[in-house]
Amino acid sequence: MQWLRSLVYMVQIYLMMVILGIVFAPWAIVSANGARAACKTYCRWCFWTARWMIGLRANVVGDIPTDEVVIAAKHQSFFDIMLIFEAVPTAKFIMKKELLWTPVIGLYAKRLGCIPVDRGKKGKAIDKMVADVNAGRAQPGQLVIYPQGTRVAPGANVPYKVGTAVLYQQLQQPCVPVATNVGVFWPRTGILRKPGVATVEFLPRMAPGKQRGVFMSELEDVIETRSNALMAEVGFHGIR
Repeated sequence: MQWLRSLVYMVQIYLMMVILGIVFAPWAIVSANGARAACKTYCRWCFWTARWMIGLRANVVGDIPTDEVVIAAKHQSFFDIMLIFEAVPTAKFIMKKELLWTPVIGLYAKRLGCIPVDRGKKGKAIDKMVADVNAGRAQPGQLVIYPQGTRVAPGANVPYKVGTAVLYQQLQQPCVPVATNVGVFWPRTGILRKPGVATVEFLPRMAPGKQRGVFMSELEDVIETRSNALMAEVGFHGIR
């Protein structure tokens, strides 16, 4: 029964994505505020329907940043993207270049000032990412990057990539780590969505100026430690 409820939920949120994308398109085309309003409306719809359709509640804790910072977040599923985006005032994401060609998502990503990256060209991708971010400084916001570069299943060990440290050093902005347990309820693959409380937690910010190696070590430690704790609190204790 939960699988069937999950299927109905997933179908309706993708339908709503198309509907809201069309309804808000005229405003979004002329204003980034329109694109942002559309995406926040969509997030709230997904949270509201998740609560009564599949028993999944959205939970955001910690000191939510409102100034210009780099947000380095644990990424387990689409749900943690929505939680972060709805929580902060003006999120911009480092995203796969291919997503720019996705219907609806591509249009709104461009209007929000998201930064596309070609993940197949690592060195050039990092240089271009820094250049694009610097070029977009006139549009303030919270820049969200996923240090592991992809969605990571709970309990899986995926190394952290240097791109986050490059941004942190080049931009000279504070970094706000974000932990999550979302993947326990909303896996990166499949249809089944489990009931419970899906949490993202904004952790204490890291001041600019740390050496690259020190920064990456501290970032990974704080995100992984807190994410593991959040997952343990809801009954997940690692892959067996």
